Amino acid sequence: MKSSHGLRVPAIAVAAAAALAAAGCSSGTSSSSGHATGSAAASSGGALTASAPGITSSTITIGSHQPLTGPAAAGYSEIAPASTAYFAYVNAHGGVDGRKIVYKYLDDAYNPTQTSTVVRELVLQDNVYSIFNGLGTPTHLAVESFLNSQKIPDVFVASGCDCWNQPTTAPETFGYQLDYIREGKILGQYVAKHFAGKKVAYFYQDDEFGMDGVKGLDYEIPHSLVVARQTYVPTNVNIAPQVAALHASGAQVIVAFSIPAFTALLRLYGLKLGYSPTFVVSNVGADPITLSGLLEAYAKQGGATVNGNQLTAGIITDGYLPTLGATSNSWIALFKKVHDQYDAKAPFDGNVLYGEAVAYTFVQAMLKAGRNPTRADLVSAINAGLPQGPAVAPYAYSSTNHAGVTGAYIGIISNGVLTQEGPVYTTDSSTGAITTVSAAQQQAPSTGIPAP
Repeated sequence: MKSSHGLRVPAIAVAAAAALAAAGCSSGTSSSSGHATGSAAASSGGALTASAPGITSSTITIGSHQPLTGPAAAGYSEIAPASTAYFAYVNAHGGVDGRKIVYKYLDDAYNPTQTSTVVRELVLQDNVYSIFNGLGTPTHLAVESFLNSQKIPDVFVASGCDCWNQPTTAPETFGYQLDYIREGKILGQYVAKHFAGKKVAYFYQDDEFGMDGVKGLDYEIPHSLVVARQTYVPTNVNIAPQVAALHASGAQVIVAFSIPAFTALLRLYGLKLGYSPTFVVSNVGADPITLSGLLEAYAKQGGATVNGNQLTAGIITDGYLPTLGATSNSWIALFKKVHDQYDAKAPFDGNVLYGEAVAYTFVQAMLKAGRNPTRADLVSAINAGLPQGPAVAPYAYSSTNHAGVTGAYIGIISNGVLTQEGPVYTTDSSTGAITTVSAAQQQAPSTGIPAP
């Protein structure tokens, strides 16, 4: 790796901005369905019927908004294809009660205005049965009210905002991943315990994503230790002023709630200043493979050469799905098999794992919703609770709680791989205690498909 003085960070920012602008001009749609033609209609019950919009006797059509281009595309653009891969696997093994899942996802470039346009297209023109795993906090907030007013199941949002847990005012909407308040608490407890007396600073996205994370951190980290709070907006890659302020604060630990591009830029701007504090990063911005690639790409655009794995080494984060390195884990084995068969061109990283895991959860819910489900049946099925599946902690789902995964473990990146440190913790999204999960994780079904 070249000396940090060789990193021209302003050039990195300019190059990154140019790359993001170019990406914003890319094709804006993607559509996919399962590859298999085999069908195994359920052997019991009545005939399969067109029971709801998006449901025919042979298909279930669902939709999503995804950042296939724009500032969040790095890494996140892999998620929907990974979900499609798992759906293709299910379709090849008889589908859901004999129906194949057709998944149509449209590009919103992580732009809320564009999100509104594509989601209305999916609902009003394509008549999708549900919106599945719409990605992003600022983006999905732009459509949550619309989906609920139209009584469209809005399931497993790809964001940990606590705002999805509003069953009274938004009864159609359900979170999936660990919410950012719980995550902030778990990370904050680790920081308070392992870096007692150290100066801590926060770097976070200036919206509900970042603010929820900080809320959780503030529950656990003494305010007297927090010496700086710097925010960014995803439309401005020049974060030099924020990093300079973090450096000037003397912070020895930086806790970041940032998307991957801004985690990488935070690390590179700090390197330019000779500033290498300990980084503690939200799960959404700390996938080792994604980060390593971004670090190397941005540095190269700025005229420098770095080793991405070296720059991610020591980053502390958390995980609510098994680590990719746990090759003996039954869920990792299942999802790796699906990846290799249906999504082999993508790296098998945390984004791909996430996409397959959330697709598995959707199939769980659809099987529980019944042979000829209405939209209300899907909502009722999730309200009745779902098995834990690939998550390392239970889901919170009930008629009064629409949060998803309730816990995570701490992980540390080393040699480009996330290694679990210690047990799985669970907590709530307020001031409740953080406790250890004692039950062992459930095994993946041998078929790879949930039981009805």
